[in-house]
Amino acid sequence: MKRIALIRKQYDPFGGAENYIDSLINNLNGYEIHMLSSRWKENPRATHHTVDAASLSSARSVIKFNRNAARVIRHIGPDCTVSFERTTCQDIYRAGDGCHRQWLQIRRLTSGRLKGLSFHFNMLHRTLLSIEKELFKGTPVIITNSNMVKENIIEHYAVNEEKINVLYNGVDLDRFNPSGRERLSEEFRREFRVKDDTAIVLFVGSGFERKGLAVLIDAMGRINVPAVLYVAGRGRTGKYEALARRLGVRVVFAGARRDIEGFYAAADVFVLPTLYDPFSNAVLEAMASGCAVITSKNNGAAEIIEEGSDGVLLDDMTDPAELSGKIDKTIPIHGRLGQMAAEKARAYSIERAAGQFSRLIEDYCLRR
Repeated sequence: MKRIALIRKQYDPFGGAENYIDSLINNLNGYEIHMLSSRWKENPRATHHTVDAASLSSARSVIKFNRNAARVIRHIGPDCTVSFERTTCQDIYRAGDGCHRQWLQIRRLTSGRLKGLSFHFNMLHRTLLSIEKELFKGTPVIITNSNMVKENIIEHYAVNEEKINVLYNGVDLDRFNPSGRERLSEEFRREFRVKDDTAIVLFVGSGFERKGLAVLIDAMGRINVPAVLYVAGRGRTGKYEALARRLGVRVVFAGARRDIEGFYAAADVFVLPTLYDPFSNAVLEAMASGCAVITSKNNGAAEIIEEGSDGVLLDDMTDPAELSGKIDKTIPIHGRLGQMAAEKARAYSIERAAGQFSRLIEDYCLRR
């Protein structure tokens, strides 16, 4: 029986990659599967190996995890190693976090000259860039979750495009779907005391700065209809609460949620003006739930959206005036857009995505 090793630094109960990996494990039949991480939930189909990543600094943690993962891989001797992290010991790398060099380039453009210059001296950024360069050069098979990321990798690292495979993310359609949407919406509005004539705008995601929360709050202060913004996700909220107070915007910070289905069901519009997102799982979840979606063209998920038919795209993710105008135009037609979005999302089940990935792994094992 051939051995497959999967690498993921740690388990995040709210992470989309974790559900993806679980589904992938369930699709890999006839293989001995080994899961390498510093912390992971038990799965009877996989043997877990703890990989130490503890360190006093983020940069050292990245280096330590990479080194220790390689040591465990040498001990296991798998026929194929698949990594979901920036490591250098894999046969297949899934670039779920995108291209770090591209992200830094965007941050330099949006953060100002002095802060942008500081990225060059930041040890974590230097470490990630060093490992990224090595892994893109040495990994035989690369998987991206959007054409955008594929193009980023080719541009920055001159990787042969033939070794890059684009596999879009998948969504759990049993969990995220339009059934019961009206009932869940009524329950949500009753629980949170939101009037029927008040539009609900939803933002889901951790990493508020990268995902454009400040721009969204600014835009909410400019729209022409009564509305409330719900923010679901982990992060420090202080400066965003202060911005909302200053602009007179009603914002509810709900934290990370295990009951996120109810938020998608209640929302009239889901908005993610992200600066850079390889492929936002939240966008696909919102679409599958029948929610109208607005996101930026710097989101890989934008590639599956047909402008004006099943979603709305931003040309400039930093422009609150453009965003407010698109929110105003989307709210009156959110029902139609949401219905079309749900139909589109049905083609992107997590089982289909994991099946495509497992076949790619199987093909690699056959070629060895």
